[in-house]
Amino acid sequence: MVSCPGALAPLAWRLADIAIAAGRRIMEIYAVPGTVELKADGSPLTAADLAAEGVIAAGLAAECPGLPVISEEAAIAVDGLGSHGEAFLLVDPLDGTKEFLGHTGEFTVNIALIEGGRPRAGVVHAPALGKLWLGIPGAEAALVETGALHGRAEEAPRHPIRVRPRPAAGLVAVASRSHLDEATRDFLAGLPVADRRSIGSSLKFCLVAEGLADVYPRFGPTMEWDTAAGQAVLEAAGGQVTTPEGTPLRYGKAAAGYRNGAFIAWGG
Repeated sequence: MVSCPGALAPLAWRLADIAIAAGRRIMEIYAVPGTVELKADGSPLTAADLAAEGVIAAGLAAECPGLPVISEEAAIAVDGLGSHGEAFLLVDPLDGTKEFLGHTGEFTVNIALIEGGRPRAGVVHAPALGKLWLGIPGAEAALVETGALHGRAEEAPRHPIRVRPRPAAGLVAVASRSHLDEATRDFLAGLPVADRRSIGSSLKFCLVAEGLADVYPRFGPTMEWDTAAGQAVLEAAGGQVTTPEGTPLRYGKAAAGYRNGAFIAWGG
């Protein structure tokens, strides 16, 4: 696997194209009422989840045939998760299904490359917002405008993004719209927070990466595919994602079912 950050750009842009294709399929379903199933954990599963999964699976098979893929919906379909090597891809075809059903627009397509337990490249696409965030830690962090895109992602208008220094007037914190727990509230109570915003999916990482927020704590349960792409974007923009003890959030925890522990995403 390529280990130089600068050499990962062609792969990252291919992942962006795949995420955008999945986003188009999601938007075709977005305005059409459909049935909702329940996953084993009680969370919703829609036709859009499965359709986006199919688009991504086909795209990755064509563009990245040598990389194992760990994907949320594929794991559900086979009632388990496959093995992976040193390098693999983590996929959430529709992060924020509740936001999708609520028509807030706050849902994303997440694809990340993991190597050595760390996110090496990632894309977070918000099709309803016409935006994609791309991150290659050590090389590039960008916001890509996809609303009027008809070609490849690399041809779209894009802007570099960077975390901001912590403001003296107080922090802007972002938290989950659907999963705010008591531990997160307690953590935020110990910080000089001037404003708190609730937003769905991986968009929380992206707000911190853009310098629109300063901290995103999560003490409730998440899976690796929920966070890997957002972490890649944030770290590429100069931020960090750590456990409450300050160690980096790691990936490839097959023995733990790819579950994350608590983490805190910081800006500057």
